[in-house]
Amino acid sequence: MTKKKEPKINLLEAFKAVVDCKNIDDAIVEESLKQALITAARKYLNIDKHFEVSIEESGEVRVTLLVDVVDDYPDVDPSMDAETVQEFDEHYMLVDEAKEFNENALPGDRLEMEVPVSAFGRQAIQTAKQYLIQHIRDAERNKVYATYRSRIGSIINGEVVRIEGRNAIVSIGRQTEGVLPFKEQLGKERLQQGSSVKAVIADVTDSAKNGAQVILSRTSGMFLSELFRQEVPEIYEGTVEIKGVVRDPGFRAKISVYARDERIDPVGACVGMKGARVQAIVRELGNERIDIVHWDPDLITFIRHALSPANIVKYFEVPGTRRLVIVIADEDLAQAIGRSGQNVRLASQLVEHDLDVYGEKEWSEKSDEEKQKVLTPRNNELIKAAALNESGLFKEDTEALAGSAESSDVQAEGQVESNTEKDGEAN
Repeated sequence: MTKKKEPKINLLEAFKAVVDCKNIDDAIVEESLKQALITAARKYLNIDKHFEVSIEESGEVRVTLLVDVVDDYPDVDPSMDAETVQEFDEHYMLVDEAKEFNENALPGDRLEMEVPVSAFGRQAIQTAKQYLIQHIRDAERNKVYATYRSRIGSIINGEVVRIEGRNAIVSIGRQTEGVLPFKEQLGKERLQQGSSVKAVIADVTDSAKNGAQVILSRTSGMFLSELFRQEVPEIYEGTVEIKGVVRDPGFRAKISVYARDERIDPVGACVGMKGARVQAIVRELGNERIDIVHWDPDLITFIRHALSPANIVKYFEVPGTRRLVIVIADEDLAQAIGRSGQNVRLASQLVEHDLDVYGEKEWSEKSDEEKQKVLTPRNNELIKAAALNESGLFKEDTEALAGSAESSDVQAEGQVESNTEKDGEAN
């Protein structure tokens, strides 16, 4: 009896080694183990029939062949697919085949035969073990995907466990790792094994080759938004709303904010007392410069805030496009454009319009023909505007501009008052 029981224990231990330390629900593990034992039984008897498995608390395993003996397979519903028909047929066995297991088997009998687990050969056990490994991997993948898919956009704190190529592999939970790709890391930082890292869950991918992967980011706008949500109670509570975020990661960012309550200064709330709130975020981002912009439903006012403290002297709407020509006071031109055009580029992205910036002197020296050429829509702009018009977005922008400009002439100049209101800026 001892010799018969020993292989059963060894078999369970072999399978148990596969699932040990896996953060998988017990019911899923048990079901996977049962399916693995059925796979081994089918391999051992060389039949694709119905088996039932019971696992006692003592660890004893019973695998039972359970089929109905028939002269011929019952008719099936014509609407059944091939897989369903196969599952249906597994519950039946022709009488001649049944006699191989019980010579007294007759049509109408219920063939119930326990298959000795101790008799499973090494090949059958190896096949079952491979099935179990794959099934557990699938369960792990499904759990990671379901758990973290709903957390996209939330911040996690983790530790770098290793570097693969230039990607950082980060421990983000019990036996769960996230990938922080090189392109999602700030250029100035150098992560290494053991480094603590804060990042946002940017995506969760799922593939048969790599399984479920949690993709992290420190360069996305989502990360900056969540950092402000953590640092600024008014944003967390919803009294101040983040309208948009654009970044040149590691160097400069612009974030537009709006207060539902007119009594609240959204820029001041984000800056904090003596800049404490925004400076905490700046430090986390390796001294990335952050401009906090007061969002306004009036497009021209919003643009003025986005380019603040530069003084906008004139603006022109380019008809049928999302481009505006902005004329800046000469003394503010360099600041408005920024190093390598960084400031105006980020401002354009924030207001979701192309801002074509000129100095006041440069614009005044242009001939009428040259000005007309600048204000003439380009083919690519018209194509882009047509696509947006179909979605209804361009119509909304046109209405916003119409409310900003007094003249109905699309090429008319719009006079903009000097900006006396400072937007928040952190260096």
